[in-house]
Amino acid sequence: MQDFNRIINLFRGKVSFVIIIMAVGLFIVPVVIPGFYQIQAANIQSSDVRLIPESFSSLSEMVSPAVVNIRAVKTIKGGGRVFRHFSRNPFGKDDPMEDFFEKFFGENPQQEFKQRSLGSGFIIDKEGYIVTNNHVIENADRIKVKLNNGKEFDAEIIGRDPNTDIALIKIKPAHHLPVVKMGDSDALKVGEWVIAIGSPFGLEHTVTAGIVSAKGRVIGSGPYDDFIQTDASINPGNSGGPLINMKGEVVGINTAIIAGGQGIGFAIPISLAKGIINQLKKHGEVTRGWLGVAIQDLTDDLAKYYGVENKKGVLVSEVFPGDPADEAGIKPKDIIVGVNGKKVETGRDLTRIIANFGVGEKVKIKLLRNNRKKTVNVKIAKRKDSKALAGKTQTGQEDELGIRVSKLTPEIARRFNITEHKGVFVIEVASGSKAESAGVLVGDIVKEINRTGINTVKEYNNIIKKCKKGESIELLIKRMSVGFLVIKLVK
Repeated sequence: MQDFNRIINLFRGKVSFVIIIMAVGLFIVPVVIPGFYQIQAANIQSSDVRLIPESFSSLSEMVSPAVVNIRAVKTIKGGGRVFRHFSRNPFGKDDPMEDFFEKFFGENPQQEFKQRSLGSGFIIDKEGYIVTNNHVIENADRIKVKLNNGKEFDAEIIGRDPNTDIALIKIKPAHHLPVVKMGDSDALKVGEWVIAIGSPFGLEHTVTAGIVSAKGRVIGSGPYDDFIQTDASINPGNSGGPLINMKGEVVGINTAIIAGGQGIGFAIPISLAKGIINQLKKHGEVTRGWLGVAIQDLTDDLAKYYGVENKKGVLVSEVFPGDPADEAGIKPKDIIVGVNGKKVETGRDLTRIIANFGVGEKVKIKLLRNNRKKTVNVKIAKRKDSKALAGKTQTGQEDELGIRVSKLTPEIARRFNITEHKGVFVIEVASGSKAESAGVLVGDIVKEINRTGINTVKEYNNIIKKCKKGESIELLIKRMSVGFLVIKLVK
């Protein structure tokens, strides 16, 4: 009995358990049944390590009041092919009911249809500013925001940034609103628990949990890809909702899923989004910094040739005359390894860091030239997507639709991981243009115009010029991570 009490005292306060005593001769063997205890790991010293949380309820209750449901409505004129198919007289022109069909449908029905999209968002201040995804509210005629308490408001668009899929909208509440607390996604670690709150499939305030699967994911959505990957379920309608850490802080904006991929969702890091949100709030648009160089990542051979350890750094392949890098003395074959004390290991690192600087801001670029360290001061200029994407390649002038295109060059193909060889690359879409309203995006590849294939900027411009004013134009577009799209415009 004394031995039994000694065993009980040994385990008391250490674990929760059920013990079966097995007497074998003079030995008493305690057996701990799995499923009845929680491990208290004595060898884990760090207080930062969290096991499975007992409950997500407190986090959900803390954040949910600041999470909103967003319904956007876009008006589309004309029924399109589907409407014409169902409205067509099934018996042909000779049928006596032809007058009936003609009266109600006509040859070219122009009935208006409401296209609705559902999404989520979160309130960032008491004045009513709400962050969501650009694709949730893009081209919307009307935006409705529903709060956690059931109250609804009309919202206006303050600004949006298609390149990162971030938008800022605003409502006008009578009283102060609950707000989220912004976290630090840079401090987020792979394996940490996170929860996603949103309105998947229109179901309001659904909470899902998972872990951070990876950071810095590139999914081909644009030049600023830097996603948090998580296995917390992100479904249609979750777009624009917050990804929350265990402190109840927003660390990401739920944005994308991989079709058919279970447990694979992506969120925009909040550390990347903060600067964009501030610019949208102040100016209604995003201005990005521009260095004025063409760059490439270091291969094993290049790193060895230039004597760079671990392939960390970015090779300058071209310096554009008159741009900031040229004026600061940066030269081709220089290897950029740091900006303002931050390490630069890849071209994506450099693009993202420079883009976050304001126009006119001075930064220190650390580089290697002939195996010697050198630091230069650069005054950042405004990034123009046409220059950044195309460099000195063949480009067209902005047309009447508001589109500027470029030839598909090896540089563009490499930077955006494009395998296409035919078509022209959209390098600029004018704000407020017909192209922007129709949904054309920078990075789209125009394959055909009115079913005529195009391979050069000249062919593109000739076809657009031949189209008469008021004529309908159909663009067959290939969009990264989406596939083929047909976009209709009227010249």
